[in-house]
Amino acid sequence: MRELFDAAVRAISQFLYKQTTLILVILFCVGVGVAISSMSRLSENIIQSQALETAAWYSESLREARTLYSSQTIDRLENDANLDVTVTHDYTKHAGAVPLPATFLMELSKNLTSEERGTVVRLYSDYPFPWRQEEGGPRDTYEREALAYLKQHPDQPFYRFETFQGRESLRYAEADIMEASCVGCHNSHPQTPKDDWQVGDVRGIFEVTQPLDTYVAQTNVELRSLSAMLGGLSILGVTGIAVVIRRLRHISRELEKRVRERTAQLQESNEQLAAQQQRSEQLLLNILPAAIAARLKQGNQKIAQGFTEVTILFADLVNFTQLAEQLPAEMLVDILNDLFSEFDTLTDKHDLEKIKTIGDAYMVAGGLPIPRNDHAEAVAEMALDLLHAVEEFNDKYHQSIRIRVGINTGPVVAGVIGKKKFIYDLWGDAVNLASRMESCGEVGCIQVSESTYRRLRSKYVFQERGLVTVKGKGKITSYWLTGRQLCSLPAAE
Repeated sequence: MRELFDAAVRAISQFLYKQTTLILVILFCVGVGVAISSMSRLSENIIQSQALETAAWYSESLREARTLYSSQTIDRLENDANLDVTVTHDYTKHAGAVPLPATFLMELSKNLTSEERGTVVRLYSDYPFPWRQEEGGPRDTYEREALAYLKQHPDQPFYRFETFQGRESLRYAEADIMEASCVGCHNSHPQTPKDDWQVGDVRGIFEVTQPLDTYVAQTNVELRSLSAMLGGLSILGVTGIAVVIRRLRHISRELEKRVRERTAQLQESNEQLAAQQQRSEQLLLNILPAAIAARLKQGNQKIAQGFTEVTILFADLVNFTQLAEQLPAEMLVDILNDLFSEFDTLTDKHDLEKIKTIGDAYMVAGGLPIPRNDHAEAVAEMALDLLHAVEEFNDKYHQSIRIRVGINTGPVVAGVIGKKKFIYDLWGDAVNLASRMESCGEVGCIQVSESTYRRLRSKYVFQERGLVTVKGKGKITSYWLTGRQLCSLPAAE
């Protein structure tokens, strides 16, 4: 399956290599398409920005025109007592009359409205004077929404891009704020629809409607010209690259051949190196615990660690010396290897750490290098399995090997010593006592110390041996571990 996959990848790679020019043409076309699409979106943004800027300018011009008309014309006329001039909305019906500022602004808006360009300028309010009732109020949904929005946000414009009179347009509105000079006039006028105006109220809306089709047409012309230029540049670029590719193809074939040869050599070397590395890793794991081996590979030169409580087991083949005198050396080593291999299997089964073998003695520990709470239970299980394993071994090989086991629980120091043939070893009084439990025990029995007994008495069956003399300790009480309890009870306090 892997070979089929690799063959498919190589075939695809060769096809893509041979079709480089075609791929480049496709990529250039895609690039041009993306560029045109991006320019189209950019053009749309520019069109909208220009329309907004123009509408804002219209609105500002209207406001400035009315302000100038009010301050420079109406105020001067009203303050000059020698002039008999009437300021009214129907100024055309009265000789010597001039229009109100609002009327002036409406007339100016009509003059600014362009039928050809479609620009519409309007001034409307929800409180129009009676003579402007028909055209002075909001006429559609947009104008009503503009009034509602600008009353809440008078300092912000309200605009929308929508279809207006059949043309895509910008509708732009700004609030017409009541100024101090206009409050009195509006509140006192006999036909006013609202007589409680205050400074800052929104009295109406300036709206400028600006069609976008003129901007769009101009932009499309420029966009087509730019697209044609990009297409021409793309063709020139692809042609040039295709010429270069054809000239480099022969060199590429030679390089590919050399690369394949070199890759095969490197692959063979890497496989040999990986195999050697794997053998080294396995050898290291056979000597040291995995966690300790990992620390050594990380560069830790000194490895030492204290453990507050672990359980140590020593097992010794009692009559192996006499057996050694009776059997040939090769057979003796085979027997010892087979038996200790079975011990190793039990060590792995109970997730314990084999420390070392010394002649015909086997040492194992639980609770290190990774601490665990059930270290004593795991060691006890292995001890019982060791007795059973020796019995099965004797039956299978017709031997009479006997074993003696000692167990102790306590604190130890563990670490790696030596530069050549280094080992992971344990030190401490707990180790010595475990060894004494084995050496002063009896054949076919498991002798445990007081500390191990206290850890296991609720789960296993023990028989008190009584006081035994231990070198360096004097007389201590020890116990025989004889089996497992069928129903574990809580340990007595």
